[in-house]
Amino acid sequence: MAKAIMIQGTGSGAGKSVIVAGLCRIFRNMGIKVAPFKSQNMALNSFITKEGGEIGRATAFQAEAAGIEPVNDMNPVLLKATGEAGCQVILNGSVYATLKAHEYYEIKDRVWKEITAAYDRLAKDYDLIVIEGAGSPAEINLQDEEVVNMRVARYTDAPVILVGDIDKGGVFAAFYGTVGLLGDRVREDGRTDADYIKAFIVNKFRGDMNILRPGLRMIEEKTDKPVIGTLYYHGDLGLDEEDAIPAERWKQSHKGEYHKPVKIVVLGLRYISNFTDFDSFMYEPDVELKYSLDEMDIKSADLIIVPGSKNTVTDLLFLR
Repeated sequence: MAKAIMIQGTGSGAGKSVIVAGLCRIFRNMGIKVAPFKSQNMALNSFITKEGGEIGRATAFQAEAAGIEPVNDMNPVLLKATGEAGCQVILNGSVYATLKAHEYYEIKDRVWKEITAAYDRLAKDYDLIVIEGAGSPAEINLQDEEVVNMRVARYTDAPVILVGDIDKGGVFAAFYGTVGLLGDRVREDGRTDADYIKAFIVNKFRGDMNILRPGLRMIEEKTDKPVIGTLYYHGDLGLDEEDAIPAERWKQSHKGEYHKPVKIVVLGLRYISNFTDFDSFMYEPDVELKYSLDEMDIKSADLIIVPGSKNTVTDLLFLR
């Protein structure tokens, strides 16, 4: 069976996906047979594998970084929101059902079997699995229900590296709070979930390292866990988004190099899905691409695109 290492975050958007991809490429270049794994992902945009199944786009990107073909087992559970409280559940690449939140928790045993079976199959074929968590592992109201963070770490016995986004502020409180909340409960093996966290990474740093270093030393002293790296902020890396349209796409348009480019407006529907289909327009020099619902933008557009929706009726009523 493969060895495993897990990347978790202090919250959504901490940079887990990029770090997993980077590690996959580093290990691949070292000659290690490596694969990514994310037990459960929630996304509106998906990637279609050669098996015909759906997985998260970030996982597919990580597989590419590892130099391998994306397969269903790398992301056995994909959740695609369809409304305020429901989502389409995709198990091992295929649609299972559309369920409300409480209905999904009722099938958690079935979901966990799918996850462990997928991981076990993957672990037989590779030397190392780089696992990605989701959101924060310290959601204390979900600790008995979750199937994507510490439960996966316990199953795979994977050391966890916790990533924090310093650009948003509060990274030291997030590190300290996560370790503290996960240290309250002793498991059957005598360990707490906090014991699985072996180190921290500070992500999206901009500024003077000399100013940051005292904070790094203090968090190491308070948690008895090392900060093994600080990664600088690099802005838009041009990677596919999985869920919501990034805020910057609403605030500004991508303008081509031509004096009078073709203006394309994609309607920013509430339940928009697969909006990454239009990313190729961002690289056309004679195209201006914008996501908008503004009347002036729509009237001035040369082309209006009505994108896909995970709740067609609701979005149609909104447009009317």
